[in-house]
Amino acid sequence: MPEQSRESEADPISGTQPQALRWAGLSAASDNGMDRFARLVSRALTVPVAFVSLVEENQEILPGLFGLPEPWAGRRALPVSHSLCRYVVVSGQPLVVPDARADDRLRTNPAIEDLAIVAYAGMPLTDGDGLVLGSLCAIDHEPRTWNEGELRDLEDLAAACSAELCLRILSAQSRSAQEVLETARAAADRARNDAQRLEQEAQAGMDHAELLLRASEELAQTSGLEDVRRRLRDLFVGVGKPSYVGLLVAGEDELHRVPDPDIAHAVEREVLTLPADAAFPSTQAMRERRMVFVPDREAMVADYSPEAVGFFDRMGFTTVLCLPLWGSRVLLGVLAICWDKRHEVGVTERATLTAASGYIAQAVERALYLDERISVARELQAAMLTDLPLTDHVEISALYQPAADDHMIGGDWYDAYHLPRVSASDGERTALMVTVGDITGHDMHAATIMGQIRSMLRQATLDHPPYSPATALTALDAACSVLPIEAGGTLVHARLDPADDSPDWTLTWSNAGHPPPLIRTPDGHVAQLVEHDILFHRSLGPYNRTEHQRRLLPGSTLLLYTDGLVERRRHDMHATVAQLVALLARHGDRPLDDLLHRISNRLADPSPEDDVVLLAVRTPVIAQR
Repeated sequence: MPEQSRESEADPISGTQPQALRWAGLSAASDNGMDRFARLVSRALTVPVAFVSLVEENQEILPGLFGLPEPWAGRRALPVSHSLCRYVVVSGQPLVVPDARADDRLRTNPAIEDLAIVAYAGMPLTDGDGLVLGSLCAIDHEPRTWNEGELRDLEDLAAACSAELCLRILSAQSRSAQEVLETARAAADRARNDAQRLEQEAQAGMDHAELLLRASEELAQTSGLEDVRRRLRDLFVGVGKPSYVGLLVAGEDELHRVPDPDIAHAVEREVLTLPADAAFPSTQAMRERRMVFVPDREAMVADYSPEAVGFFDRMGFTTVLCLPLWGSRVLLGVLAICWDKRHEVGVTERATLTAASGYIAQAVERALYLDERISVARELQAAMLTDLPLTDHVEISALYQPAADDHMIGGDWYDAYHLPRVSASDGERTALMVTVGDITGHDMHAATIMGQIRSMLRQATLDHPPYSPATALTALDAACSVLPIEAGGTLVHARLDPADDSPDWTLTWSNAGHPPPLIRTPDGHVAQLVEHDILFHRSLGPYNRTEHQRRLLPGSTLLLYTDGLVERRRHDMHATVAQLVALLARHGDRPLDDLLHRISNRLADPSPEDDVVLLAVRTPVIAQR
């Protein structure tokens, strides 16, 4: 960025700026359109303060602002002494400062103290003749290194804001010209034609500016390719609205069409994948890395394959524009814009569509990154789930259902493993440890902590024969209170032991604030094991856990679950637990896999907000002689 001297503060502001502001109808008063740009800057760059700053001869006016405190917010104006925008106006260049307090040009500016301006980024706002009217500013109260992506976003928003200013100026000038022409009766016809032409140009310009604004707003928060495709459906409006807008993502030597998730289009059903060497406009745009425009059927017949001509005939397309979608490093795909009637795409519209394709490319790149990240996270979480032990003595089954929101990578888990024999008299039936737990949080951090807690609990159990669940949980609490692990949540840790000289089994468990386990006896009676201690968290410190025992008859079923099964918005948890008890009583004699799926299908939401874990263990039934 060009260095600016202190003397630039005293450089006079041209009298053409106030004249242009009067054309735009802006003053030291709130303007809805300009306030919207300030909000967009605040959201896009995550800054507490943003404003549209325009320079007059003796002050700086703020028709658009967000986050500025009083009294400045009410005044909508700053004195020359507080202006950083004037540097942008005088130089015509962006002003990007990580810390104004450390900048020789700005460190004495009273805005640092009065407005809490520390980090500052301002992009020029210009009229149609390139005259700099002010700046679109992003402000932080803390030092900040502005990255390239943020500055590009701010530059794009400044271009859209400049377009809005140009349109306002043009509209005002059009109205003024029309008033003058109406007074000249001899030139009435010419004035009418000129006014119509200006109106058409202004409307087209407004449509183009609206497209860019909508693209910046609608595509800023997309969460996946399907979401991007869904928002493309209504993005293009106004004059020259296309009949179809398609999104094709580049693969290895081919293009894959992303179908609309909500509306079935014949074009998307017929051609989902195109090899890179296919003689289609979209693949040409991919191969040649440039915009491809097909004005009419004659051009299609002359330049492309019979398959392409037949396809576009069946779809009813006449004019086609294909734009490559460039990511930060590679070509991501192609945007296909089609009209069913001949459509002239002028220079301005091409420029606008190209700019819009930049927003779409950013959204696609972000979506591909998020989709890949979510896929990796899901695979990681699935890999962290325990393989259930093989046993001839008890039946065991588990079910894990992730949250519907792909970003909700959770900390729910289950665990099961055999314990070593304490003595030779244990026989062939060995004790079994089972655990179900839920780490607080729904992100990769929670999933990582879950893996650590599971391993620590296994170690604590195996290091403390005769493998008391309460002793293991007490040791886990002690470790969490010392180690730098931000772990918190609930769990049930239980041991199943074969009874001496009996086909019965003994259940010993310790509950750290978890939903109560359920026991179903062979006669269909279901009991809740409501005894529990507090949840575990490092802030609670070491805690002496208690444990409880219950005798299990042959054919009894133990069911452990996480709160995602029974706790959700606008539902009574106690009523849902009662439903779970009824389901277990009625279907508890079914194979465990079938039982768990029945419970999940009946109780879990089709699109659950939380992860769900179910673990069931059934003691062996005595063989009939």
